[in-house]
Amino acid sequence: MEFSKKPLIGMVHLKPLPGSYLYEDALADVIEAAVRDAKVIEEAGFDAIMIENFGDTPFPKNVGKPTVAAFTAVAQEIKRVTSLPVGINVLRNDGIAAYSIAYAVGGEFIRVNVLSGVAYTDQGIIEGVAHELALLRRLLPSGIKVFADVHVKHSTQFSRFEDAVRDTVERGMADAVIVSGRATGFPVEPQKLQTAKEISTKPVLVGSGTTPEVLKKLWKFADGFIVGTWIKEKGRIHNPVDLERAEKLARIAKMLRE
Repeated sequence: MEFSKKPLIGMVHLKPLPGSYLYEDALADVIEAAVRDAKVIEEAGFDAIMIENFGDTPFPKNVGKPTVAAFTAVAQEIKRVTSLPVGINVLRNDGIAAYSIAYAVGGEFIRVNVLSGVAYTDQGIIEGVAHELALLRRLLPSGIKVFADVHVKHSTQFSRFEDAVRDTVERGMADAVIVSGRATGFPVEPQKLQTAKEISTKPVLVGSGTTPEVLKKLWKFADGFIVGTWIKEKGRIHNPVDLERAEKLARIAKMLRE
């Protein structure tokens, strides 16, 4: 993925997977819905896809084996039917599972919500996994990149944002950092994004709240955008991806690159 072109990364939010509290569909139905969204994201002109077990609320800190197996099956099918780079995010903070799935299916990147430091969340206290992930990357070397949140959404931190950016990049060994709003679909504070960009020696991505207006506003500060809520039908997070909305965002990004 070329950060020089400021890629658009479209979210594929999975329905509840086997092993989660809300799972009730057949796995084939979960795969069908995910593949449909992935194809729409590719058709719209996005640059990459990120798959996330968004339907598995309430999230565990680390997922079980049924979730890993099912997630891998979904990701493998998306890789088979699309040509875009694929990323993996395993909620709430299972970077080990995310890397393992990405390694198995040929994924290009993962997202880790808390790579360094501590976050206070609705799942309780979540600690960084930088050490464990670094060991796994040594055991299973690959070109998989680690995109790490700084002061991740849906959480509270007591570290300074500036320090968290430095720790995530310098001590956590992230390949890119993600800055988000306070919750899913909420916009990023421009000053926060600009601060991260000034401090980080790695690319800085917008992780939530991107709309056509936000894309234009934050374009000069960011190295890429992860988009989920706005490209769904009627802009509602649990709806399927809407081709017209996704195409509109892709057209604006193309215009801004010129």
